[in-house]
Amino acid sequence: MQPPSPLSRNEPPAIPPAAPRSNGAQAGGVLSSGVSIKGSVKFSGELVIDGEVEGSIDSGGRLTVGKNAHIRGEIRTGSVTVFGTIDGDVTAVERCELHSGCTLRGDIEAPRLVVDEDATFLGSAKISSRPKPAA
Repeated sequence: MQPPSPLSRNEPPAIPPAAPRSNGAQAGGVLSSGVSIKGSVKFSGELVIDGEVEGSIDSGGRLTVGKNAHIRGEIRTGSVTVFGTIDGDVTAVERCELHSGCTLRGDIEAPRLVVDEDATFLGSAKISSRPKPAA
């Protein structure tokens, strides 16, 4: 008899898997907790970060900053959803969401900004209809 899979317990995974595309390929990537990157990160589509990044993040896609994530650097992306910690400025072409328990120390520029009640935001926000597009 095989031992039970760690995911067979009634616990959700720490990071939800990316939604499969119709051709079977993953819709996005994941940098899990415990992963540390120093340098610039570029991606297309969707990326979930739950580890540490020191440097810039550039994309026209969707970025999710997980609850265990700590990002130190500038973020320029299509949209960003924050559950963890960011020390740096955020520019989003579509929207920026700060969820309960997150911390953002830096400025935000986006056409739409959503801030949950228990989110920490230390900086300024520029809500404009046309931020500079991500690289």
